[in-house]
Formats: sequence, C-alpha cells, structure tokens
Amino acid sequence: MAPVIRRCKEIGLGHILLHTGQHYSYEMDRKFFEQLELPDPDYNLDVGSGEHGEQTARILQGVEAVLKREDVSEVLVQGDTNTVMAAAIAAAKMHIRVGHVEAGLRSFDRTMPEEINRIVADHVSDHLFAPTVISEGNLLREGIGEEKIFIVGNTIVDSVFQNLEISRRQGDPFERFGLEKGKYILMTSHRAENVDVRERLSGIIQGASRVGEELGMPVLYPIHPRAKKFMDQHGIDSGGIRVVDPVGFMEFLQLEEGSSLILTDSGGVQEEACILKVPCVTLRENTERPETIDVGANVLAGSDPDRILQRSLEMISVRRDWENPFGDGESARRILDIACG
Repeated sequence: MAPVIRRCKEIGLGHILLHTGQHYSYEMDRKFFEQLELPDPDYNLDVGSGEHGEQTARILQGVEAVLKREDVSEVLVQGDTNTVMAAAIAAAKMHIRVGHVEAGLRSFDRTMPEEINRIVADHVSDHLFAPTVISEGNLLREGIGEEKIFIVGNTIVDSVFQNLEISRRQGDPFERFGLEKGKYILMTSHRAENVDVRERLSGIIQGASRVGEELGMPVLYPIHPRAKKFMDQHGIDSGGIRVVDPVGFMEFLQLEEGSSLILTDSGGVQEEACILKVPCVTLRENTERPETIDVGANVLAGSDPDRILQRSLEMISVRRDWENPFGDGESARRILDIACG
C-alpha cells in the first residue's frame, strides 16, 4: 500500500492510515514504516497474534470504532490477511465503500486461510482492483458484476520501481551478509500450512539445504518469527541453510535482485521475483499468482525435498527474458483515480 499512501500525499488527497498491528515484531512492522519512509499510522490497533477468530474479532471491533469517528468515503484494503477480511466486513456493514487491491487472486485451495479472506473481501467490495486479466476472470466466474472490476496492475510493481534505488542508498546487505551477487540462493517460508506441520517444514529445510549443496551456493533464510517458533518447537536443524533474523523490505529487495534463485511460499515474493527477473521455485502445491508460471518465471515444488531439488535445478538455468505480467508501475494512480471518481 506504500505507493497508494505516497500518491495520496502527492495529490493532496485527505486520508487516514489505519494499522491493525497484526504483524507486531519490530522486524515485521516498525522497520517497514521507517525504511519505506511512511508516515506514522493515524491509528494502530495493536491486535497482535491469536487464533483466527480471536484476531479477526479484535480487528473488526477496532476498525468499526475508527470508522465511527472518521468521515470516510472509501476503505482501501490490500491482499489476503485477516486484517483485509475484517476491515472489509466492518466497512461494508457500515455502508462505506470498500476497495480491494489485489482482488481476484485465487489458489482454489480453501484449506488456506488466505483464500477464505480473499473470497470474503472480494464479495463485499464495491471496487475490485484486479491486477491481471486472470484475476478479473476469477471474479467474473464468481458472479461479481463487471462494472465493479478494474484491471489496474499490481502496486508491488510500483513499490519495486520506487524503492529499489532508494534501498541501494540505505545500505549494502551483500557486505553485511558476506554474499556475492548472483552466487547465492534466497529463501523464505512462513505460511501456516508449511511451517506449522513438522513434516512439511522439515522437507522444505532439507530440500533447500540440498539445493545449496548441489549448486555450491549458500542459502540465506531470513526467518519469519512463526517459522522460527516451529523450527525450535519441532527440533528441526537448519542443516546447510544460513538462518538469519528478518530483514527490512529495502534490504530484502536488494537480496532478491542479487540472488541466483528464490525459494518461497510467499505470494508477494513470487511477484517480486518475476518483476526482478529472478527464477522462483514456490514451496507450495498451488499459487494465486499463476501468471508467474505462465510466463516461465516460477514453478511449483511443494515440500518434498526431491521435488524441490529437481525444480531448482530446472529453474537455475532458465532465460530471464520473460515479460512482467503485473503492470507498468502506475497502479496506485489508477486505483485512486477510480476510488475518487
């Protein structure tokens, strides 16, 4: 949402920034505001972690209270978190327009909590800001009126373009981690269906370690607090993987751009890898970003170590000449033109 916030400031559009505090550690929260040079939130609900129902209820209650105090014409939410679903429901029940950024993404796997969040948010939204033709098609098949759907590209393209140069001025993660560009593998894994299940998390760690060994490259894993908790709880050894604390978005952008291969279960990282022309292996059996597979930037590997290794060996040598399917970096402008129209 950073490009949307910046665009509001550029055109003098009155807005409030409501932060639920769903991500609550410094590395996953405050550091992003600082590095992206965003203003402090007008409201921070500090909801923290919890079971899905508990967390969603706290967000619903908090968002509703803020909307009662503020004169708001539209609530913009982005993505597929509990925050997105709860904020969309709160606004819709108060008859305030909802704009869902990244609308229409589908993994077609309802065991993923994110899939439920996407579907609910889309079906209560008034403006559905779809990043691609594929996401538009998903919405039309679910019976959502075409007059509500707008293909605007994805704001992650805006964010990558805006922030990559800034990040180079802020620091050098290659020196910090002792890495050589083009000669390391970057890994992320945080999704509940992976890190909460011992067999899957163990398989991913083992597979990534084998990839590094086979390619003769270090594997850097900035670990999500959730994954660290379950690695410790399950007694899973990191093997040949270099596990480090989470890094800020700016550093992470450079690490993505400089890597030879990315292993991830993150939807956003799949997009960023595609935009930055870095081959990606997705540690899942499905993806809500099929465009990355269609253009040849990404493959699915799940959590089986043998399959992770095989897919990684396939992707390490692909030509990096695919087209970016997510837009031209003008998504924030289009979104606000429509929301304010």
